[in-house]
Amino acid sequence: MYSWQKLQWQQIMQRASLPHALLLRGRAGAGKHDFAIDLAQSLLCSNPQQTKACSACSSCVWFKEGVHPDFRLIEPEDADNADETSKKKTTKKRQISVTQIRQLIDYLNLSSHQVNARRVILISPAEVLNGASANALLKMLEEPPANTLFLLVTSQSQRLLATIISRCQLIEMPLPNRVEALAWLQAQQVNHAETVLDYAGGAPLFALQVAEEGDVSIELVKSLALGPKLDAFSCAPLFLSTGMERAIDTLQKWIFDLVAYKLSQVLRYHSAHDVALQALCKSVNLKALLSFQDKLIAAKKTANHPLSNEVQLENILLQYTQLFKLI
Repeated sequence: MYSWQKLQWQQIMQRASLPHALLLRGRAGAGKHDFAIDLAQSLLCSNPQQTKACSACSSCVWFKEGVHPDFRLIEPEDADNADETSKKKTTKKRQISVTQIRQLIDYLNLSSHQVNARRVILISPAEVLNGASANALLKMLEEPPANTLFLLVTSQSQRLLATIISRCQLIEMPLPNRVEALAWLQAQQVNHAETVLDYAGGAPLFALQVAEEGDVSIELVKSLALGPKLDAFSCAPLFLSTGMERAIDTLQKWIFDLVAYKLSQVLRYHSAHDVALQALCKSVNLKALLSFQDKLIAAKKTANHPLSNEVQLENILLQYTQLFKLI
C-alpha cells in the first residue's frame, strides 16, 4: 500500500463485513495492483497487525512464495508470436481467457485450505477479459461462492461488462497530489522527477517505469520530433518494443501536445521539446491532427488484439508523417 492509498485501505478494513466483490478503479500507474496484492495478503494473514499482514506467519510466507492455497491471481495469458518471414516478435496476446476462468471455477469447487477460511481471487487487469471469459466470470459473481472475495483491478472500466460492474462494490483509487508524487519518485532516486511525472500524467508508478526505460522513451520522442522525416518502417520495431498499448499512448501524448500548442501554446507532457513542437505546429493542419487523434483512440481499443502489431504500427506512423503535408 502506498501513502496516497491510506484512506481507501481504512475504508475497506474498517468494514464489519466485506462484499463478495470489490472493483478497484483508477488511472494506470496509480498502484492499484500493488494495493490489491497487499490487501489480499492482509485478508489471508493469520496474525494481522493493525489491519496489515504480519509478514511472518505461515500464511504470509506461503503468500510471498506464491503458493498460498486460498489465493489465486488471474492475469493475462501472454503469447509471443513470431512473423515467419521477419522472425521478429510482432504480437503479444494479452487476454484473460475463458479457460482460465473455467479453471477458477474448478478451483472454487474444492474446499478451502482451512475450514470456513476466506479465499481471495485477484483479477488484474480486469479489462482484458474477453467476451467468453467475462460472461463466465459474471455467472460466478451472480452466484458467488461462500467466503470468497473477488478483487477486480481496472484502469479502463468502460471495457468491462456493465453487469460485472453492477455486481461489485466500487473503490476509486486516486493518484497522489504532485508534491507527494514527486517526493515518492525522489525517494526511488529518480532523476528529472518532474519531467517524467509530467510525461506520465501525474501517475507515479508509470513515471517510475518511464524513468527505468530511460533511453527508449527518449528515442521514441526524438523520433516523433522528426515529424515528416520520421522513417515509419525503421521506427516501428522501437515503438513496438514497449508494447502496442504503450506505443499508442506515446503517440497520443505527443499529438495532445501538438494540438495544445497549436491552440494555446501550452504543453502538458513534453515541455523539454517545446522548440521541436513549435516548429512542427507551423506545418501541420489542425483538422488532420484531430482526425489522427480519433484514429489513435480507435487503435488503443484494439491494442491487445492478436493482429500483426508491427504492420499496424507502421501504418499509424506513416499516417503521422503525412500529417505535415496537409496544409
